Amino acid sequence: MRNVFDISSYLVVGPENTLGRPVKDIAGAAVAEGFTCVQVRSKVASAWELIELARDVADVIASQGKQGQVALLVDDRLDVVLAARDMGIKVDGIHVGQSDIPVAVCRKYLGEQAVIGLSARTVDLLDYVRNVDVSDIDYFGAGPLHETATKPDCGMDEDGNVILRSLEELKELAACSPRPVVVGGGVKAGDLPALAAAGVDGFFVVSAVAGAADPGLAARDLADTWKMEHSGRKKG
Repeated sequence: MRNVFDISSYLVVGPENTLGRPVKDIAGAAVAEGFTCVQVRSKVASAWELIELARDVADVIASQGKQGQVALLVDDRLDVVLAARDMGIKVDGIHVGQSDIPVAVCRKYLGEQAVIGLSARTVDLLDYVRNVDVSDIDYFGAGPLHETATKPDCGMDEDGNVILRSLEELKELAACSPRPVVVGGGVKAGDLPALAAAGVDGFFVVSAVAGAADPGLAARDLADTWKMEHSGRKKG
């Protein structure tokens, strides 16, 4: 999966985001409408619950015949990924933050074909991305583009202030990054033309799909808009 993964339309979802609906239903709707990557993320679920969520989402991806096209990642929990894999669940990799398990450790235990994403550092972002060792990193997650209720501590500086990412900064980041960049943090369909113009490789959302009245319709709008804008930029 490491050689073919696609982060262009990326859903992050956990039970606290779905308005009481099953995570597998939200993920299934998103994948059916063109989403290319799903990350299971929860700060309230137990390890066992996360394993079962991963199983449910893996089953949904498989039922649509997209195991080789849609990557399934788990946020932060290397133990959950390893346990799920040992139980025969197809989890393709992990996404970690700066204060989580080091990417080199993830690579050691998950192997060369795993997808490993890293949240780009908030402070001195561009210098960090230019100089960090990317041998074990497959993509960077950057943001927030806007303040977001699903992760209010996202993108804080050392003083606890939220640092929002400007389009100019994201354009520079996309140009200098040695790895693909996916951007999130309150992203909506109306943001996608500008993100595509900035040259990033994709977007990630939580509530724009998981909190929508019709998750499938919301996912279709996002995925179709991105495809149209991104393909138009490539042709131009």
